Parts: sequence; structure tokens; C-alpha cells
Amino acid sequence: MSIPAVGAVGFTPYVPQTLPTSSATPAAALDGSDPLSAARSAGAAGATGGTQGADFTSLLSQGMESLQGLHSHADSLAVQAATGNLNAIHDYTIAATEASVATQLTTAVRNKALESFQEIMRMSV
Repeated sequence: MSIPAVGAVGFTPYVPQTLPTSSATPAAALDGSDPLSAARSAGAAGATGGTQGADFTSLLSQGMESLQGLHSHADSLAVQAATGNLNAIHDYTIAATEASVATQLTTAVRNKALESFQEIMRMSV
């Protein structure tokens, strides 16, 4: 969807980053690959006896590294803003908001995983 008036002023809409599916580096997640198809193929491989534990562990660690990177970037911009070296304060505001939303999402996913684990532990065999 394109709005001519918005495009005329040079506005670029925010496109959220996706977590890497099977790549070794977080930067490779920006290549535009479809994370749903990768998840489906990973699920199919798991159903046929593949080892998905290492993939899930690497996915979690890459997600946490990405979250740490967002916070580090926001912190460095905050220092620059406090010392007067940051010309565009909106860069800090955007980075801080991205870090905050990523933290909220990570916390929500952790809470859902913990609830699921507790529900499984309550099941009778």
C-alpha cells in the first residue's frame, strides 16, 4: 500500500525484523526469507526424527543476542544524547522504543512458555 503524500516527504514505513530461522548470524535474518515456511520445514524434519533441540536453542540464543544488541544501541544513543553529541534525538527515541517493545515481547513469550510448562506438569499420566 502506497500513499503518495507520505512518500513525497520521504517517509519510510517501519518494517519489523524477524528472528533468524536457521542462519548463523542475526544479520542474515534480514534477507527476506519467509520464517513461517522455515518453521514448517523444521517441524516436518522434527516429525521425521531430526534433531531440532539444537536449532531451538540457537534460535533462543540469537533472539537474546538481538535483544541485547537493541538495548546496547539504545544505551549508546542515550549516552550520546546526554553528552550533546546526538543531533537527531528521534533516533534515540526510536531505538529506546524498539528495545522496550522487544523486551515486552520476550517477557510475554517467556511467560507463555512457563505457563505451558506448568500446565504440562499438572497433567496426570
